Amino acid sequence: MTQKKAVALIVAAGSGSRMGGDVPKQFRPIAGKAVLAHAVDALISHPAIDAVRVVVGDGQQEMARKALGSRPVGELIVGGNERADSVRAGLNDIEADIVLVHDAARPFCRHDVIDRLLGALEHAEGAVPVLPLADTLARAGETLGDPVDRQGLVRVQTPQAFHYGSLFEAYAQWNGPSPTDESTVLRAAGREVAVVEGDPMLEKLTNAADWERAEHWQRARLVPRTGMGFDVHAFSGEGPVMIGGISIPHERGLAGHSDADVVLHAITDALLGTAALGDIGSHFPPSDQQWKGADSCIFLAHAAQLLREAGGTIDFVDCTVICEAPKVGPHRDAMRSRVAEILAIPRGSVSIKATTTERLGFTGRREGIAAQAVASVRMPPSGWPPEGLD
Repeated sequence: MTQKKAVALIVAAGSGSRMGGDVPKQFRPIAGKAVLAHAVDALISHPAIDAVRVVVGDGQQEMARKALGSRPVGELIVGGNERADSVRAGLNDIEADIVLVHDAARPFCRHDVIDRLLGALEHAEGAVPVLPLADTLARAGETLGDPVDRQGLVRVQTPQAFHYGSLFEAYAQWNGPSPTDESTVLRAAGREVAVVEGDPMLEKLTNAADWERAEHWQRARLVPRTGMGFDVHAFSGEGPVMIGGISIPHERGLAGHSDADVVLHAITDALLGTAALGDIGSHFPPSDQQWKGADSCIFLAHAAQLLREAGGTIDFVDCTVICEAPKVGPHRDAMRSRVAEILAIPRGSVSIKATTTERLGFTGRREGIAAQAVASVRMPPSGWPPEGLD
């Protein structure tokens, strides 16, 4: 049998007005990673999903690109004012046999839900995840009214899966108000929609309480990791020297392809190590002339961004500078502040120390400076990055 192409279409064009604030909820971070990025990672990591595409509102493109980082989602699709407009725009922009339409505000989709949806499409033109109602239902105005029989009632979630042609044709026939989901459109066209077991983790993020629950759940899943970094540069030429992002007066400078900042280089390697993302040389090779004389703040900021894209949270970094001169103590607080600023973490989460080798070795002979760093982060469970993102 020919393998069917399955594309996930994530609708992220809403304003998120009910959550308040200036930034729509799909671009806000949960446990250090944007809600939209969580939603993309959950779907793109499933082996049966061939591609993920994202629909955003006009004017939201820059926020979406920042939230998504390097995730392979192709060109962003610009949606419309209503959900139906956004889904139509997405359907017109993809080629697929099967399409899964998903709300970005439901960021935690487990693979078993996708498995059930795809399995249901073997005998139906569409499938949706549902959960039973557990609470008593009643009509209400200023006072509580009559109860409503909850027998047979369910809560409908996303992602919702469809044969692409069936959903495309159903939308072509739809002439009602903008629907709240795609199963409504398919059923209005007389097509069958199967139901599968949903997941409480697919609850939509709507208000502040939802947000707090999601934060607690996501952070509880993170596991601690530790990375180590080491760097050394020889003295060469005239000063000053760059250490910890700070220019320090000294009679001699440091030799290096970039600005030779041993502290930022060591911390960068420590952070990259926590996510098994190689070393500073693999991201910024010395053979590449664009990095000649570069500000090492660029390297450290890049490592921090990669960690955030992976869902990581930087807890603490500690660096020891090894040299006879210059003296680090008078500049320690400025270094801590600069590193904290680059990493966007509190200054209390950065430690800078200094020591000597009692005049032993190359640092003892004042031939250069060395630095060693340790970084503590929390990362999602093993399995990051999903296939295709490594």
